[in-house]
Amino acid sequence: MDAFFASAELTRHPEWSGKPVVVGSGPHERGVVSTCSYEARKFGVHSAMPSRTAYERCPHAIFTYPDMAFYQSLSDKVFDVFSHYSPFVEGVSVDEAFLDITGTIHLHGSVQRLAESLRAEVRRASGCTCSVGIAPNRLLAKIGSEQNKPDGLTVMPFEPDAIAAFLAPKPVGILWGVGKKTIAALKPYGLVTCGDLQRIPVDRLAAIVGNAAALSLRDYAFGISSDSVARDEAEEKSVSREHTFDEDESDRETVRMKILELVTEVGRRFRREPRWARTAKLKIRDAAFNTYTRQEPFAHPVRDDIAFRAAALSLFDRAWPEDGKRQSVRLIGFGVANFQSTPDDSAPSLFADPADEAREKRERLSLALDALRDRGIEV
Repeated sequence: MDAFFASAELTRHPEWSGKPVVVGSGPHERGVVSTCSYEARKFGVHSAMPSRTAYERCPHAIFTYPDMAFYQSLSDKVFDVFSHYSPFVEGVSVDEAFLDITGTIHLHGSVQRLAESLRAEVRRASGCTCSVGIAPNRLLAKIGSEQNKPDGLTVMPFEPDAIAAFLAPKPVGILWGVGKKTIAALKPYGLVTCGDLQRIPVDRLAAIVGNAAALSLRDYAFGISSDSVARDEAEEKSVSREHTFDEDESDRETVRMKILELVTEVGRRFRREPRWARTAKLKIRDAAFNTYTRQEPFAHPVRDDIAFRAAALSLFDRAWPEDGKRQSVRLIGFGVANFQSTPDDSAPSLFADPADEAREKRERLSLALDALRDRGIEV
């Protein structure tokens, strides 16, 4: 989606169209920009920038606080549209998803027609625009979707030589996981474009960024990625959400708060069906491209946000203790797995179990909050 939060605000404030809009903290508050319209970006405003700095650069901008419940309601409409074009939709965040359209292209005649139809239906359903990248893997699809924003469509090359040629002149910053710190580390060695990464021997690159990062960067520079759209042919076996920070994030509290946002998204999606989870999972990718996963079982099958939050924070606190070594995180993810269709994990009892009563209260609370969010009420 294109500048999704700002675009969402325009659907209920059409008078703001064509004006710089900043979604985030107030202009004189301690806080950051969540996102901003393309008009604001012309003045150098961008996400994660302190709101006070955004005001200095664009004092005539319209500042508005985020309304996550409203954005989620529009996101639900958009994801419903996605399901019309593929049974395999991998949601990455509230405003981004990957679709496997391998088996549905023939229904539309060509990938271009499918993408054009999808973009038009998204606009009708939500009032917002989206940019689409069509490619043989998720890495290239992501790059393609960024080429012609806003409201753009890019069909990437599919042949290895053509992919390498397309990427060669592009700055290394278009690759996954390459932020300001990595760009700064590569620049003194003349590694500025993807072509530079294609030409440098892997052992020399490893001496600069480390072995794991060197192998990943080298593959990415050629458009090589084993990532594919998550797809479960029979039934969904896990529900998860991930967030990739624009820049490597070393503030523990910022990462921790993002996990809580992901928990809310996971819980809301999970409760669309009558099911209970037995396992919680945490995923962390650091600045060196190392990916770590942690998981732990719930004491009993659960489906409420309170239990999900407790598990997510427990996993995070173990992975990054409050008094532990400072880290730098590129991606964070949370999910639940190992589903069953009932909350029972033991033999039935003739007597009411207080634990069951507490669980049912938590579930009713979570479902009530879901209902409020579905109505666009922020909670």
